[in-house]
Amino acid sequence: MAPRKRSRHGLGFLCCFGGSDLPEINLRDSHPLQYMEFSSPIPNPEELNVRFAELVDELDLTDKNREAMFALPPEKKWQIYCSKKKEQEDPNKLATSWPDYYIDRINSMAAMQSLYAFDEEETEMRNQVVEDLKTALRTQPMRFVTRFIELEGLTCLLNFLRSMDHATCESRIHTSLIGCIKALMNNSQGRAHVLAQPEAISTIAQSLRTENSKTKVAVLEILGAVCLVPGGHKKVLQAMLHYQVYAAERTRFQTLLNELDRSLGRYRDEVNLKTAIMSFINAVLNAGAGEDNLEFRLHLRYEFLMLGIQPVIDKLRQHENAILDKHLDFFEMVRNEDDLELARRFDMVHIDTKSASQMFELIHRKLKHTEAYPCLLSVLHHCLQMPYKRNGGYLQQWQLLDRILQQIVLQDERGADPDLAPLENFNVKNIVNMLINENEVKQWRDQAEKFRKEHMELVSRLERKERECETKTLEKEEMMRTLNKMKDKLARESQELRQARGQVAELVAQLSELSERVPGTVWNEIDDMQVFRILDLEDFEKMFSAYQRHQKELGSTEDIYLASRKVKELSVIDGRRAQNCIILLSKLKLSNEEIRQAVLKMDEQEDLAKDMLEQLLKFIPEKSDIDLLEEHKHEIERMARADRFLYEMSRIDHYQQRLQALFFKKKFQERLAEAKPKVEAILLASRELIRSKRLKQMLEVVLAIGNFMNKGQRGGAYGFRVASLNKIADTKSSIDRNISLLHYLIMTLEKHFPDILNMPSELQHLPEAAKVNLAELEKEVGNLRRGLRAVEVELEYQRRQVREPSDKFVPVMSDFITVSSFSFSELEDQLNEARDKFAKALVHFGEQESKMQPDEFFGIFDTFLQAFSEARQDLEAMRRRKEEEERRARMEAMLKEQRERERWQRQRKVRAGSALDEGGGEFDDLVSALRSGEVFDKDLCKLKRSRKRSGSQALEVTRERAINRLNY
Repeated sequence: MAPRKRSRHGLGFLCCFGGSDLPEINLRDSHPLQYMEFSSPIPNPEELNVRFAELVDELDLTDKNREAMFALPPEKKWQIYCSKKKEQEDPNKLATSWPDYYIDRINSMAAMQSLYAFDEEETEMRNQVVEDLKTALRTQPMRFVTRFIELEGLTCLLNFLRSMDHATCESRIHTSLIGCIKALMNNSQGRAHVLAQPEAISTIAQSLRTENSKTKVAVLEILGAVCLVPGGHKKVLQAMLHYQVYAAERTRFQTLLNELDRSLGRYRDEVNLKTAIMSFINAVLNAGAGEDNLEFRLHLRYEFLMLGIQPVIDKLRQHENAILDKHLDFFEMVRNEDDLELARRFDMVHIDTKSASQMFELIHRKLKHTEAYPCLLSVLHHCLQMPYKRNGGYLQQWQLLDRILQQIVLQDERGADPDLAPLENFNVKNIVNMLINENEVKQWRDQAEKFRKEHMELVSRLERKERECETKTLEKEEMMRTLNKMKDKLARESQELRQARGQVAELVAQLSELSERVPGTVWNEIDDMQVFRILDLEDFEKMFSAYQRHQKELGSTEDIYLASRKVKELSVIDGRRAQNCIILLSKLKLSNEEIRQAVLKMDEQEDLAKDMLEQLLKFIPEKSDIDLLEEHKHEIERMARADRFLYEMSRIDHYQQRLQALFFKKKFQERLAEAKPKVEAILLASRELIRSKRLKQMLEVVLAIGNFMNKGQRGGAYGFRVASLNKIADTKSSIDRNISLLHYLIMTLEKHFPDILNMPSELQHLPEAAKVNLAELEKEVGNLRRGLRAVEVELEYQRRQVREPSDKFVPVMSDFITVSSFSFSELEDQLNEARDKFAKALVHFGEQESKMQPDEFFGIFDTFLQAFSEARQDLEAMRRRKEEEERRARMEAMLKEQRERERWQRQRKVRAGSALDEGGGEFDDLVSALRSGEVFDKDLCKLKRSRKRSGSQALEVTRERAINRLNY
């Protein structure tokens, strides 16, 4: 046997030889190599082996295929050699037998794609070029692939993918380009070259952004298979992060989950795409670091769960496709095992990772009696101080905290993260070592800090006391200085006022002397009115006012005005009440006259809202207010705003009664609408309970069961209190504590009296009736009755009075009384009927009328119906759990049968293990194994063995998790 140039373990045989017939050897070509007559004599064995070894090396075969080729007789070797050489020397293929031709054509296609609109023939020709390259990469000798790599053929393909316009992106050319890369990776040298390119896998991932499902499937198959190649898993995660930015995804893998949930309307294409997505997800979760690292699998799977993959998986079961179901089963089986393993760490059977309270309780319990517990408290304490305001820039800070925790969980001893580290230069091990080295120093530092804080606290308290004493002293001194200033100011103003009064008196005396014209004097000829008209009296007043100095002290004429207003305003109302009244008036934004007219006209213009009316009722003028205001009515112009408002409102005849009547009118329909449904609920619920035949039959069953439990076949009871219904759910089975007497009752009804299960449909008004407090309802109806009577009394009074033309009280309230009295009579009649029906319902069920109110009575039945419904749901969940267990058992049996059948039918068994560890193997076989799910078969077997070892309890928990899974 000729020496081989590289050692490779294949994923399977290329061909199998047996018998004396001439075999057909398939060399990854679309046309099998056929034997031909010798065109020249067979060379000597040594030369033949040399030539044949060159041919085999060019074919890039696996070890077992090489052995099979070299085991052929010399005649067959020579026939194969001559046949292949003749094909390579075919003059019709010389132009396209070298990669230069394809690289030039593809570069030209990439340059012209957005410049020209190609017709159908030209488009087909362009697609054929790419298809021919794909075929050549699969079938041409090794030197073709080597030359293609040397001429940067991969760069040519990747550049075309990056620069592709929308039309080309959605065409078959896109799919064929991905096929070329896949064909290149089917060769060991080509696969190494693709993986060595830094941006290759990320560029391939960009092709997921297309509507062509075949292109997506091809891309996902490449990415999934690369996950299984040594060193490829991290490149795929890097590619998905790149795609997140490229496609503007909110989070990684978002597009994949959207595609997994989207319906294409074409069954075959939809199943193929969703199978490819699930196979890719399983490869991402379980290959690379996911093979042995539980934390990494939980970390990545949480991303998919948060995106809502679980309900989508449940939905995918509807396709009823065996291969797709196999991938779904593998996802759920590994998830259940991982959840069980996580729970074991906390001595639990299951952890609800959707419940923040349960996760906190587990962490609290785990760390409570450890040295780490103060650190947990510190983390929580600082989390409380983290920003949380809505629409604020706080999200990035919480993301930073999340990513730091991810690094702590995922980083290995070397500081490497199996997922791409979101934080640069963040080495958990170095930081932990630093904390360990500083721990002793930190203890002394903490002790010193404690003493320093205590000392500073004492100093701070002393300083605070000193400042308080100084402040009190300074305040006292300041108050004395201010008081003295005020005394001096008042003394000066009093002196000035006395002087001004003297001047005024003197001027008056002089004027009185000249009040009459004196004949024969100059004053008889003087007319001061002419001068009076010319003088700037305002300026004069400013210049010579007796209060000129007072003006300067106030600072401005506006201050003088405000000061004069304070002096002139008259207020006799309590200060706080007046202030609140002014606030109300500012909200009303109406003048006193407008409010008065609104009250007289019974608010025809809807100026007074109900809440404003309610506030106005708080400011009814009291008798003491009216008496004081009457004393100062001659000074109405000087009255403060609140005083004047109360005075003017007090002038309205029966102002309080009018306001109360108006408020009652506005609120009447609203109060009636609140009371009426409550009355109807009692009435209808009473009727339903009395008339329900299904309820009566259910009570018969309950009585029979109760009598049997008490005394055997027939007890002595002829009935029971309705409150006993809610004790049924508390009676547990002695065999299974999860089963109550209520569950058994429902199972009995399902088996023998299925019609009784529709009982809730006959009792629809119980929930509302259970909320009604009859005493409060009757009190409200009484208030409405008294309110109507008060309006009628006021109406009789107003009819006897002489009214202003704008007074609308009598006509408006007459109409109101007519309509509202009729509505209220209906409500009273309904309430009387409801009382009667409720009393009959109590008697009907043997309850004492005086000892039970509607909310208690109806509440008993409402609580029972809720428990009844929940118990039915429990039973349905138990049945689904059982059906799922049976379905899973059938699925496992079917998978086992399918594997056995494939083992006998296939000539090779594809595994992802040993072949990939040495860098060899056919990429197509790996993709095929990933697509069918065979690549995970050994993991399935390992999981099954693990489940057997875990015992019956773990098995039960795993089965239960298959049903009660989290819906993120």
